[in-house]
Amino acid sequence: MNIKTMHAVQGVCEQRHPFASSAAQESMFVDAMKENINWHREQSPFYRKLLEMKQFDAATLTSIDDLASIPFVPATFFKSHELLSVARADIKLHLTSSGTTGQKSQVSFDAWSLSAGQKMIDAVFEHFGWNTPDVKTNYLLYSYETASDSRLGTAHTDNFLCKYAPVASAFYALRRTGAPTTATGGASHEFDVFGCIETLQRYAAEGLPVRIFGFPAFLFFTLKRMRELGLPPLKLSPDSLVFLGGGWKGNDDQAIAKHDLYARIHAQLGIPDLRIRDSFGSVEHAVPYAECAHHQFHVPVWSQVIIRDVRTLKPRKFGQAGFLQFLTPYITSVPAQSVLMGDMATLYPGESCACGNERPYFVIHGRAGTSKNKSCAIAAAELLRR
Repeated sequence: MNIKTMHAVQGVCEQRHPFASSAAQESMFVDAMKENINWHREQSPFYRKLLEMKQFDAATLTSIDDLASIPFVPATFFKSHELLSVARADIKLHLTSSGTTGQKSQVSFDAWSLSAGQKMIDAVFEHFGWNTPDVKTNYLLYSYETASDSRLGTAHTDNFLCKYAPVASAFYALRRTGAPTTATGGASHEFDVFGCIETLQRYAAEGLPVRIFGFPAFLFFTLKRMRELGLPPLKLSPDSLVFLGGGWKGNDDQAIAKHDLYARIHAQLGIPDLRIRDSFGSVEHAVPYAECAHHQFHVPVWSQVIIRDVRTLKPRKFGQAGFLQFLTPYITSVPAQSVLMGDMATLYPGESCACGNERPYFVIHGRAGTSKNKSCAIAAAELLRR
């Protein structure tokens, strides 16, 4: 069995409309999950044992509703185990999560998985009209400087996103201050807030579109320092784009509501709300999720989302909060086609969003178990009461 014989997997991944919705699309997704499960069962001793332990047979999958029965792997498992379903020589890219503390997840990608994921991003940027190959653009990247640091999932993504508009100039907010160390496994970096302010001022004077990618915390800190210094608002090109991702990374105590951050961006940089979006993703599940015009994360055709009860782990209904689970048939390098995240979320029907997208969307409430003195279940229960 190889990717050339996995016709449903190829069919799902080749869909260029990120938010197509039909019975035929659902049927193909189910078939693709069956192919993917059988692939990992053959290639991964770990996954084969998991299926045997759960007494699961992919042949039982006949509808979208059946996907909830697929055994999942907790995202935290990737922090302490390296799982491969391909030969090590076939690995083309190895990425780590961007957490600021603790053990990082390690996920590897073969040529097929890497190419499929990149084509998904291509389709998302094309769908929203963000692919502008003829428009020179300035970049402010709230990410890590130097290509060698792009093993971090967020850094790799931010660098990749620069392909959709030719780079006139680029500035990295997290400047490299030291060589890689054995202790950290990466180079040390320092946030250059004054460099970011000077870069924004220069970009405003030049008048070219500006694309701002990366961690929202550091963009907020830039805007905050500008106000503290009494600097007047800037007027960046209305064709500029803010596309954030990666969370607040150790700065949750200073986080502000998303709509407040967007209002600050518009007020201080002049970028319209329609051109300010958040993204969601992880190395354990590298399917791209981008906000719609009404700032909701609709589930694209390459994945499905299940919300599970924090105590029983049973699937929950629309409008009920629980653990976030992702399913996707595209990845062949690692048995990560069904991953239970540590995030709390709620799933809603697509028609309840005013943007017109029929695909369901999810709302993230936070990460369970964020306190070292609380279990995941306790922290999740507290989130549910808020």
